Amino acid sequence: SHVSWHQDLTYWGLSHDDQVSMWLALSPATQESGCMRMIPGSHKLGKVEHQTTEDDTNVLLQGQTVTSVDEEQSRLCPLRPGEATFHHGWTLHASMPNRSEDRRIGLNVQYLATHVRQMKHDKDSAMLVRGEDRYHHFRTDRPATSDLDPKALERQAELERLYVETAGSA
Repeated sequence: SHVSWHQDLTYWGLSHDDQVSMWLALSPATQESGCMRMIPGSHKLGKVEHQTTEDDTNVLLQGQTVTSVDEEQSRLCPLRPGEATFHHGWTLHASMPNRSEDRRIGLNVQYLATHVRQMKHDKDSAMLVRGEDRYHHFRTDRPATSDLDPKALERQAELERLYVETAGSA
């Protein structure tokens, strides 16, 4: 499987683009294992037209794809475990198939300014990592209290269901 060229903010349903994504490698992300590729400076383009494709090998739920990408401009982002990439939600990025014998595992975290709100539904949640939230646009998630915390696992399952229900619609 692969991840086609796309911009995250196209289908997230946020009110503003004051956002940055972090992808933290938990296993090696190499060219062979399909590390992320980005187009430097592409966030300055704003929203780019996406096509919906039917491709069973595309990890994106609705097959969102930007076809007008100059791949010569792309840069590979190989990472060792513990290293991370940061990119804006308008940054064009993709990953090739994993051709290695190992899994490519990472943790994706979205950082939003507190004035940003979810426009698709009212069930999204966030955890304040710094400062004060005067807007309260998101339900407040609490940190897990222990490994395999039942309440945290239940909440994670709920968030995954919500993501599948809403992700992909532009």
